[in-house]
Amino acid sequence: MNPPRILIVDDETSNIELIAEIFTEDHEVLFATDGIKALELATTTDPDLILLDVMLPGLDGFEICTRLKAEPHVSAIPVIFITGRDDTATETRGLALGAVDYITKPINPQIVRMRVSNHIELKRARDRLTQLATTDGLTGLANRRRFDEVLECEVQRHRRSSAPLTVLMLDIDHFKLYNDTYGHLRGDDCLRAIARTIEEALLRTTDLAARYGGEEFACILPNTGTSAAVTAIAERIRTQVMALKIPHETSPTAAYVTVSLGLTTHYCTASTQPQQLTAIADKQLYVAKAEGRNRYALDGLVVEPLHGRPHLPSQIR
Repeated sequence: MNPPRILIVDDETSNIELIAEIFTEDHEVLFATDGIKALELATTTDPDLILLDVMLPGLDGFEICTRLKAEPHVSAIPVIFITGRDDTATETRGLALGAVDYITKPINPQIVRMRVSNHIELKRARDRLTQLATTDGLTGLANRRRFDEVLECEVQRHRRSSAPLTVLMLDIDHFKLYNDTYGHLRGDDCLRAIARTIEEALLRTTDLAARYGGEEFACILPNTGTSAAVTAIAERIRTQVMALKIPHETSPTAAYVTVSLGLTTHYCTASTQPQQLTAIADKQLYVAKAEGRNRYALDGLVVEPLHGRPHLPSQIR
């Protein structure tokens, strides 16, 4: 297991050095001297815990804590206030904002170390429980619950950033026939192999692959909107599944297991709802299947597997 990562936020370098000395031997220690840098590090480095001074130039500790708790990606990171203000009102305010503890200066190194250790242990236990609750037991991918949670967060985030968000839905072609022919144990092996292939085809850590249900999978692709980028991902998944060469002798469309994909890209607005994106991507998936399977459809255009040229669905040509 990686050593715990702690983010120290204090505008006094002497305080940072003092606190860092307590943890450098067996923790990864990061630091920031202002609120903007603290928020940046919190969102990009995923610390296990934040030690946060109340009195800071610009954004004070209370404002930083408020912003952290409002951001779904970092809201679960425990925050401990460390401050020279030893009064009930300040402590109450900090805890009310979501901090897990409040330590006054001058600090006692042993007490700080024990409190930090306890809160990191609790966080990691919660993380393990969350992972169990949000992971598909068969494939190891995110489950439907996790997919829905992440999509909700990404829609909210993309409303603010004005960046494009892409949702991909994928279905294994003629999977019922596959199970009927080879049995459910082989079917489970097929699902696991395709899950690994989808996960390997997503090259960024910010992308999410999930088992949506049965033989259907779904992906969330943040900040992805150019047709070249979107189609490259879809084609990579499609061709890499074919490269597995999983025999499917009863398939009406191919000698091996193939997949069909539907994709949609949106610039999220205040009215955009997560279920709208999955519904549109699912509709595109059925367009791809109606056009012959082993291909993908992106917002009304279908790309066939042989020549790769997009065209309109046959029913509207």
